[in-house]
Order: sequence, then structure tokens, then C-alpha cells
Amino acid sequence: MTYGEDAPSKRRVVTIPYLKEKKTKGEPITMLTAYDYPMAVIEDDLGIDIILCGDSLGMTVYGYKGTVPVTMEQMLAHSGAVKRGAPHSFVIGDMPFMSYQVSPESTLINAGRLMKESGVDGVKLEGGVEMVDQIRSLYRAGIPVMGHIGLTPQSVSALGGFKAQGRDVAGAMKLISDARALEVAGCFAILLEAIPPEIGKIITERSSIPIIGIGAGVYTDGQVLVVHDALGFFGGHVAKFVKQYANLNQVISDGLKDYITDVTQRTFPAPEHCYGMDSDILEEIKKKL
Repeated sequence: MTYGEDAPSKRRVVTIPYLKEKKTKGEPITMLTAYDYPMAVIEDDLGIDIILCGDSLGMTVYGYKGTVPVTMEQMLAHSGAVKRGAPHSFVIGDMPFMSYQVSPESTLINAGRLMKESGVDGVKLEGGVEMVDQIRSLYRAGIPVMGHIGLTPQSVSALGGFKAQGRDVAGAMKLISDARALEVAGCFAILLEAIPPEIGKIITERSSIPIIGIGAGVYTDGQVLVVHDALGFFGGHVAKFVKQYANLNQVISDGLKDYITDVTQRTFPAPEHCYGMDSDILEEIKKKL
């Protein structure tokens, strides 16, 4: 099986300085999730700047109701597959629940393991000013870290559900303060999720590092979506901030229906799908039976 045969031959490798350069020039940064090798190859070939192997794989791959059950072992396996498929994109691995909340020391150990064993280019963790010590420890160790504030899925129970954040004065001011604290602590970029565009604009304009939005409006330095959402891989509820660019759920369903029909009607496999055999050899075999 071969992937990426039509990939650009001289695509530049995405680095942190390159991402900062894009912010400075006002060039939008593209970011998508991927959880396996084939999807990573496609995204890398298309020139996606950042690929996030997110703990959202808990829902998209494993069928969990949220991200909390995701383990470090799962993140290691999937992040490694994604990085192998995306040698040019900047690949980020999500730090799973309780791999960084305990202490800066455990954060450093777990982030180091994720970097070393999967080969990702950086890690992402959720939380604002309360995560400053953890981020500083990673920064000092040379581990690139992306912050994540706003709607933080690992804290959805504390937030009271999957709700937009920063829609009142106190909430907005906390987001602005958190973003500044994360930047000072050493984050190379920040992800804003499910906040008003006006607050996304304020944070982006006040930051010297790239700000990526998901449901944070058009004023951020870049955008990210869960690739399964963007491609319509599943039916059911779709978040307000998602735009579906395809309906793979229907495409796959139609294709498999045709497969089932061909099998039940014995039209597959057809002769062109079978291996030939010399008639003399067949006759010799029959004589031996």
C-alpha cells in the first residue's frame, strides 16, 4: 500500500519560527486533527501546517463519551502513527487527562515520554494560569507546548457541559488574562475553543505567538477542526462552529451497501478479481482426489 505519491517534492518542514513568521505576515495557519497514518499522509501532502493528534480520539476512534478516559498509551500509539505519516507538518500530541494536572515534575516526565516515544514536535495541554508552573517546566526542558483555553473538554464536568466560554465580563477577562499568562510561561501557541469572536480578536492582537481558533471567530491567526467533523464522517450532532466540507458518512455507507449487494448476489468476486490456474494442473489435482 502506497500513500502520498503526488506529494509536493520540496515542501518545507513546518517549524515554530515558520509559524511565528506566518503570524507576523498575517498568513492564516491551517490545522487539523489526525489519529492515524493514512489521514496524516493526506493532510501532510496537502500542506496542512499543524496536525494535532488530539485526545478527541476518545470519541472519534474509541467511542467514549468524552476525552477523560483516554490513556497515555493510546496517545503514544496514535501520535506515533500520525508523525510517521506527516514528516513535514508540525505534529502535536495531546497530553491526556491526569498526565499533567498533578505536578510540574509528572508533567515533564509524561511530556518527555510523549515526545521521545512518538516523535511528535510538541505537546498540548489544557488550562490557564493554573498550568503556568507545568508550562514553565516544559519550556525549560525544551519541549514545545501549545496552551488550550476556553472550552476545555477534559474539564467539561466542571464547566457544566460543552458550553461556550467568555461570554460575560468576568469570563472574558479571565480568558484574556490566561492567554497572557500562558504566553509569558513559554507556550509557542495557544488554542482558543468556543469563545466569542470579539474576545478571540482581542487575545490575538495582544499576543506575539500564534493563536489558533476552533469556534473562536475569524480573527485568530489560524483555524483547527476535528477532521471527522469537517469531513462528515459521523452522523448525529455537529457543533455550531463546525463546517462540513464533505459527507463521508454517506459515501462510505453507499459503498458498503454496494459491497453487501455484490456479495449476497455472488457478483463479487468476479473473474477479474481471481487468480488463474492452468487447466492441466487442475485436471492433475482432480485425478489425485
